[in-house]
Amino acid sequence: MAMSGHPWRQDRPRHATGLPAWSMPAEHYRDQPVPANVFHGIDPDWAWGGADGRGIRVCVLDSGVDGFHPMVAPVDQAWQVVTGDDGRTPRVEACEPRDSAGHGTACAGIIRGLAPAVSLSSIKVLGDGRSGSGAALIAGLSAAIDEGFDIINMSLSTARPEYRNRLAELCDRAYFRRCMLVVAAHNLPIESFPWNFASVISVASHDQQESLRYYYNAAPPVEFCARGLRVPVASPGGGTSCSTGNSFAAPHIAGIAARILSKHPWLTPFQLKSVLYHCADNITSKGVDGGVLATRNT
Repeated sequence: MAMSGHPWRQDRPRHATGLPAWSMPAEHYRDQPVPANVFHGIDPDWAWGGADGRGIRVCVLDSGVDGFHPMVAPVDQAWQVVTGDDGRTPRVEACEPRDSAGHGTACAGIIRGLAPAVSLSSIKVLGDGRSGSGAALIAGLSAAIDEGFDIINMSLSTARPEYRNRLAELCDRAYFRRCMLVVAAHNLPIESFPWNFASVISVASHDQQESLRYYYNAAPPVEFCARGLRVPVASPGGGTSCSTGNSFAAPHIAGIAARILSKHPWLTPFQLKSVLYHCADNITSKGVDGGVLATRNT
């Protein structure tokens, strides 16, 4: 059977050398513009122009957050997942906003830089070595959904298949409660969860430096690619460092999404995904003219 010419029906492109798995050079997207001439008028200015994230609650589900870092502060609430009284079942408790690993602080700083007025909170599910258990991840995610955050940034995943079904249930629950999960794809070409679920916004990296430039990927499972290479990020203790990975692409989309929601708070997760789609830099706003796609000038 002949395969359709649509990019979303084609095989996933080969892994690009020098980029995290699932990521592609920007040229890949610029050379494959995607038509979208149904919703005229939806562009970055309509979507987030003049918005700063005010009124939107964002949770960084990660290694914690340094709440005193100038690129991050203030942190409104902070929790951590700890071992329960029975020695097995994890529970979530309030804690000081701290992060000795630095991963969550880096993500939080990116979000704050893009959406400076958001209400930023943290749930620590990873240990000091940037690793943690699937049970802690589930406990933290469940607590974040119950808390009613508008956006949860998850620059982490698990490859343990025994957690797949429970994570899928939680992601669906978040979706229907209008809690948008922005999840980084794994940096290796392996199956992990929950970034490849349809109910979340999945993000990998591109190789350009503009923080507001992102692309729609028409060959899922990754939906969007944002800045993720050589990103200047906050590090614990008030410093900065330069980091690469899909972990740092996801908070770019989370920050943009926060700005969109602060301007259009009535958007459902489905509608928010659609707005992100229409504002991606490789989406054409002019449709097909003589068989040639014309991309939006940015």
